[in-house]
Amino acid sequence: MNVLPMALQATTVEPLPAQALTAATAQPAAPEAGLNYLKLVADASLPVQAVMALLLLASVASWVIIFRKKRVLDRAQREADGFEERFWAGGDLGRLYAEAAGRKQQISGIEAIFEGGLREFNRVRQRRGVDARSQLEGAQRAMRATASRELDGLEHNLEFLANVGSISPYVGLFGTVLGILMSFHGLASMKEATIATVAPGISEALLATAMGLFAAIPAVWAYNRFATRVERLAVRYDAFAEEFASILQRQAHMDEH
Repeated sequence: MNVLPMALQATTVEPLPAQALTAATAQPAAPEAGLNYLKLVADASLPVQAVMALLLLASVASWVIIFRKKRVLDRAQREADGFEERFWAGGDLGRLYAEAAGRKQQISGIEAIFEGGLREFNRVRQRRGVDARSQLEGAQRAMRATASRELDGLEHNLEFLANVGSISPYVGLFGTVLGILMSFHGLASMKEATIATVAPGISEALLATAMGLFAAIPAVWAYNRFATRVERLAVRYDAFAEEFASILQRQAHMDEH
């Protein structure tokens, strides 16, 4: 008689507990999606949203100024290279002056300095009884005034980049402080506070600091870069004015003799 099959038939199989069945059939939790920055901004409190909007406007304005200023400085560099090449090629100064005077509203940079200096030199030379020193001083004053106007134009809006670069981090920090303050204030009406309760408000608040840095870093870099380029152009303008003044001085002494 076979005992083993009979023993198996007599054995009863008990069902698994519900908890064990649930644990066995449970699937791994799907990873949560990344941060939704638009949702963070939309869920932020009104003061924090106002700070973010201000930082966004400052960032957009900074980028507009950055692209425009780069184009202006590149053009000033090209025009300075082109005019100095023509000037030192040994051409007729009268012809260069006639070309510059014919398009006076379009010239800039070194060409404008040349035109202003030579125009004043010729105007003073036409007076009777004016010595060479007076002619030279008049030309130098005209070139200094023209160079100052040209540099003012090149430096236009650089102070805005400096202000955005220095102030934006503090504005973002102000928004963060407001957001955290309002998040903790909202916990006063709750009996139990958890990380899940506080985390969304703190995330929204920290986004304001991130936006402040996003606005400040490009503005600081661009300001330093453009200020250096303007300074180099200023040195170049001064050097040309001094060299051209030497040429005018020799011309004035030749007229006296």
